[in-house]
Amino acid sequence: MALSDCNSLCSDCCALRACDTFRRGAQTKTRSHQGAWLTKARKQRKVSTPPESSSGATTKTDASVDLTRLLDLVASFHRQTIGVVGDFVLDEFVSGEISRVSREAPVLILRHRRTESYPGGAANAVFNLADLGARVLPVGVVGDDAAGHQLLSHFRRKRINVSGILRARDWVTPTKTRYLAGWTHTTEQQVLRVDREPNAKLSASTESAIASKGRQIAKRAGAVLVSDYGFGAASPALIKKLNAKLLTLDSRYRLLEFRDAGITAATPNEPEVEAAYHARVGTDIHKLEDFGQRALRNLNLQALVITRGKDGMALFERSRVPRNIPIYGSDAPVDVTGAGDTVIAAFTLALASGASYLEAAHLANYAGGIVVMKRRTATVTSAELTAALRQDATTIARHR
Repeated sequence: MALSDCNSLCSDCCALRACDTFRRGAQTKTRSHQGAWLTKARKQRKVSTPPESSSGATTKTDASVDLTRLLDLVASFHRQTIGVVGDFVLDEFVSGEISRVSREAPVLILRHRRTESYPGGAANAVFNLADLGARVLPVGVVGDDAAGHQLLSHFRRKRINVSGILRARDWVTPTKTRYLAGWTHTTEQQVLRVDREPNAKLSASTESAIASKGRQIAKRAGAVLVSDYGFGAASPALIKKLNAKLLTLDSRYRLLEFRDAGITAATPNEPEVEAAYHARVGTDIHKLEDFGQRALRNLNLQALVITRGKDGMALFERSRVPRNIPIYGSDAPVDVTGAGDTVIAAFTLALASGASYLEAAHLANYAGGIVVMKRRTATVTSAELTAALRQDATTIARHR
């Protein structure tokens, strides 16, 4: 199954592997900076090949970017403070060795190996920001349950400020439990996922408290990332009250409902855009452009990044032609769980650091390409991002 088809079936498949902008045909201008390898790699640029539509038409693309500039942006990540308002989720992974087929039903019996938990949803975005070097101010709610306590423990071990996270006795912490099965010495495969979700809406008092804390962090943060998984902590009505300097959005189910929320930029995946406009894109690049431009207008955005699986990213900006950014790294991901959280975390942090939308999209694409090669709900570090950029610089210098 192609990744784009997988994306249509699974809302978790929202990651893209970043661009290989700097591979072939790059033109280099040299300056003395950051060592010999960087001297040769400075000012490397490339214009990507336009993708063809099913009718043979092409989209004008311009993926030119300064590699050294991207490195400088990553180096400044540690100076940024980012707020995150969203739905905190616990991702559980239960691993088992296949023992036999049950006599009770035609199902596998698994011998339990281990159970692991990771921050998911908005919590995964928080962890990605922290590992990229930013100071993070999360705002949301967890239940007074085992999953909520585990999430708070994850935050505290990472030394992330939890003063903006409410504990609600009447709330169930959303939990996604994935069951993985495998034989000895074989790769585990997911065979089942069980979701535990709140069975009621957030109380009015909890919503009001989240909005209040959100406004407080918006005053202190260079940007606020909104991670909406549909559980209520990042509703459009609540986000409208934030008044943030820069506001980015990742909304799983209700993208167009944020039209009056003051969003600066959004990073939906292609299936989310298709769901918003009730039509498939497929290989029709004209339809992709139409949906992108419509979403840009409907949400009153400055920029929109549509992540497209193996087909890369499409960047839309006001008064500019759309840009296509090819994937970075392998088109055979190891695990795409939560990769969309990594993409918007890197994108938001880059914008807060002064990046253009194109530069931010490239950095997000690199981050996405790195994280999908890791198992479980994972993050990308600033060191990994820097290493990937330097490796491209070295490759280009070697091929000059």
